[in-house]
Amino acid sequence: MDLFEYARSNNMKKESPLAARMRPTTLDEVVGQQHIIGKDKLLYRAIKADKLSSIILYGPPGTGKTTLAKVIANTTQAEFMQINATVAGKKDMEDVVDKAKNNRGMYNKKTILFIDEIHRFNKGQQDYLLPFVEDGTVILIGATTENPYFEVNGALLSRSVIFELKPLSAEDIGQLIDRAVNDTAKGMGSYKAVIDDDAKVFLADMADGDARHALTAIELGIMTTQRSEDGYIHITRDVASECIQKKVARYDKDGDNHYDTISAFIKSMRGSDPDAAVYYLARMLNAGEDPKFIARRMMVCASEDVGNADPQALQVAVAASLAAERLGLPEARITLAQAATYIATAPKSNSVICAVDDALSEVGRSGNLPIPTHLQDAHYKSAGKLGHGVGYKYAHDYPNHYVEQQYLPYELNGKEFYSPSGNGYEVKIHEHMKALKKGNKKSGD
Repeated sequence: MDLFEYARSNNMKKESPLAARMRPTTLDEVVGQQHIIGKDKLLYRAIKADKLSSIILYGPPGTGKTTLAKVIANTTQAEFMQINATVAGKKDMEDVVDKAKNNRGMYNKKTILFIDEIHRFNKGQQDYLLPFVEDGTVILIGATTENPYFEVNGALLSRSVIFELKPLSAEDIGQLIDRAVNDTAKGMGSYKAVIDDDAKVFLADMADGDARHALTAIELGIMTTQRSEDGYIHITRDVASECIQKKVARYDKDGDNHYDTISAFIKSMRGSDPDAAVYYLARMLNAGEDPKFIARRMMVCASEDVGNADPQALQVAVAASLAAERLGLPEARITLAQAATYIATAPKSNSVICAVDDALSEVGRSGNLPIPTHLQDAHYKSAGKLGHGVGYKYAHDYPNHYVEQQYLPYELNGKEFYSPSGNGYEVKIHEHMKALKKGNKKSGD
C-alpha cells in the first residue's frame, strides 16, 4: 500500500457512515445472534479456532452478516478476499481462484472468499465456484437476505453449513445506540451528545431489528440537531421521530416475507381469525403487494377452505377481485378487507378439495374407465345403433327431480368422493341428498 492509498483508506474510515464505523472487529464486540455465536456454539468455536468450513449466512438486512464476515477476516490466519455479487463477474472469480491456488500451492495458506449478496449470482456463476469449494481451494462465506434453499445452488448448499441470523431485539439495538452515542473512537462520542431514554426505546422499536437503520437515525440526529445551552446535543423523542420517520417494512415481494405473510394470511382465514387476516392484509398492502395477487389467493381460500359450507364465499372473493381491479388503491383495501373478513368468519369445509383430489387419485390409479353406455352422447347420427343413451333416465321426469341410476363407471359402483361436512350449508346438502335417496327408496323405483 503506497502513501496515497494509506491516506485514502484512513479518510474513508473517518468519513464512512456511522453504521460502517461501528462494525465490530472481534467476536466479543458483536451484539445479538447468541444462538449461533454464543461461546458454546459451533460458529463461535470454529472462528476462535480458525477452523472455519464453508458457510452461508442468511438473514434480513442489518442483522450482522457482513459484520461476522469482517470479524472472521480479523481473526483468521487465512487470506481473506471479498467480492460483491451485484457487481462481480467471472473474471473477478477467476482472479480469486488463481490467487487461492497460489496461496495453497506456494505457501500452504487457506483462502476465505466472502461473497456478499450471493443470491445475485446466476446458476452459471455459482456452478463455477463449486469445484473450488469442493476441493478446498477456497472456503466460501456467502451472505444473503434471500432464503438460500431457493436462491443458492443445491450443490453449494450441501457443502456449506447454513446459519440463520435473526432480527436484533430491541435490547440489542438499545445497546448499540448507547455505544454509538458514547464511543469516542468509532462512534459519535466526541460530539457530546446525550439521548433520552424514551428516544432510545422509540428508536430501538422503530428499527425493527435492523441495527443499520437505528445507527443511521442516530447519526442524522446528532449531525443535524443544534447544541443546547448546556453544551450538549440532546436527542429527544421528537428528534428521533424525525430521523427515523417510519418503521421499516421487512417485505420483499420475491422473497421469504412475501411467502411467509401470504401464508399467514391464508392460514388466519382458514383458522377463522378475522383480526389476524386483516392484520396480514394490512402488512401486504403497506409493503406494496399487488392487490390482484391477494385477491387470487382469497379466491383459492374461498373454495379450498370454505367450499360448500358457504358457497357465497367464492362469490364474495370474485366480486372483491373485480372491484379491487376496477377501483385500485386506496379504495380497494376496503373490498379486500370485506372479502377477507367474510372468508375468515364463514363456516369451513375442505370437502370439495378432498373430493377432487380423491377423484384425481382414482383416475391416476384406474385410468379412463368405460363410461356407462346410457350416459354416453346420443345426439349424433347412428349413436343409437351403438346403444349410446339407451336406458337413460331423465331426472326431471321423476319425483323431486331425482332418480337413482348408475352414474359412475361400473367398476367404481358405490364409491364416494364428496362427503359433505357437518358445517354451514353442507349440513343442508347432506340432509337434502339423504332425503332424496330415502324418498327414491319409498317410491320403489
